[in-house]
Amino acid sequence: MKAKSILVTGSSGFIGSYLLKSLAAKKYKITEFNHRDGDIANTKLKFKNIDHVFHLAGKSFVPDSWKNPAEFYYVNVMGALNILEFCRHNNAALTFISSYVYGVPESNPVSEEHPINPSNPYAHSKFIAEETCNYYRKNFNVRMAVIRPFNIYGAGQNEKFLIPMIIKQMLDKSCKRIEVMDLKPKRDYIYIRDLINAMIMLFEHDTFDTFNVGSGTSLSVEEVIRKIFLITGIEKEISVKQEERKNEIPEVTADISKIRKEINWHPEYSFEEGLREIIKKQKMK
Repeated sequence: MKAKSILVTGSSGFIGSYLLKSLAAKKYKITEFNHRDGDIANTKLKFKNIDHVFHLAGKSFVPDSWKNPAEFYYVNVMGALNILEFCRHNNAALTFISSYVYGVPESNPVSEEHPINPSNPYAHSKFIAEETCNYYRKNFNVRMAVIRPFNIYGAGQNEKFLIPMIIKQMLDKSCKRIEVMDLKPKRDYIYIRDLINAMIMLFEHDTFDTFNVGSGTSLSVEEVIRKIFLITGIEKEISVKQEERKNEIPEVTADISKIRKEINWHPEYSFEEGLREIIKKQKMK
């Protein structure tokens, strides 16, 4: 049975814009909340007859969290608390999007049972928000799914993130080289459409637990660049600043067996297919 009404916070963001289109295509009734509507951490949420909340509003760019950690804790933790209170008072279920909370893996692939050791203020703020979610689940019976996506990529992502930054440099004819900080870190990349599919499937299955969402494989920065070279047919000099980010994670791969077992979800897009879609849309601009 379809929920009567869904609230999406952060609806104008990268994930939110894709989620809205998918929910609209399924004819759900949608209410939006984004930064133009106020501060998610302290705005009084007066929406009525909401059955489910997708909470996406928050701050997410890791380097910025080192510069202004207090802002990340305020928005991400207090914003989640505000939403949890809304869900508690309105008997609404919740999908909460978390992040990398595992830190440097003890081993790969990383399952949901891996010890938690956030490696930056952003991830730590998400972990505190997760803990608050779990407390409300146990003590106030708020039904929720906590989703831990690995490195999300897709068309429309902020160009501060690695893949859109590389593609922009690749397609810019005035740019003679690809500049990156480090070639070595390996990440598990999940295409935005696969993430949205996982979110909606968990929601429609009424499945409330904590789940990793990734591809199950990892690629280094250099491997990402080489794949973009092959897809675009363009090859440029690679300039490496040899700057390692603070508390850098050398390699991480998601164990996605839990969500596969629970709802039979699996990624439908290969990394190359995702890149091709991004590059195609970028060329159309």
